[in-house]
Amino acid sequence: MNYLNINEDKLLPVVVELNTLLADYHLYYQKLRNFHWNILGKNFFDLHEKFEELYSDARIKIDEIAERILTLRYHPMSNYTEYLKTSNIEESARDLTDTQMVDEILEAHGILLKQMSKVISEADGIQDEGTIDLIGAYIRELEKTSWMLDAWNKKNEERLNSAELVK
Repeated sequence: MNYLNINEDKLLPVVVELNTLLADYHLYYQKLRNFHWNILGKNFFDLHEKFEELYSDARIKIDEIAERILTLRYHPMSNYTEYLKTSNIEESARDLTDTQMVDEILEAHGILLKQMSKVISEADGIQDEGTIDLIGAYIRELEKTSWMLDAWNKKNEERLNSAELVK
């Protein structure tokens, strides 16, 4: 029974990209746990709390991505051997500075956003609105988080681009 109203023969590329995103999120999650445990210095309190907020959010998204794959009637990837082979995100050292940690998170965000675009592209091709809706919301949230982390990482004298409104 096809309760999805999607051509099931065309789902595999969406599932492949979702599984890659699932692997990416697992490596991202572990990166955040690493940084949460190993942050030192004057920014300890702020970043320790922020990293926990981010990995708690990533844990929820991991579950939602896996459940979307199940909804599409496939088994999600579910072991670290597969995640390490598949993920576009690399593991991190534990002895980084606060700014290096934020830089690595921003780099991981770029990778996640790129993978999310691949998922949406495949889902759009088969009119998989459920996947598009799920991942579209993730993109909006991750872009906002990236902006905030980037703002934290800027020097006080740095400024954003400005645009004049002209009629």
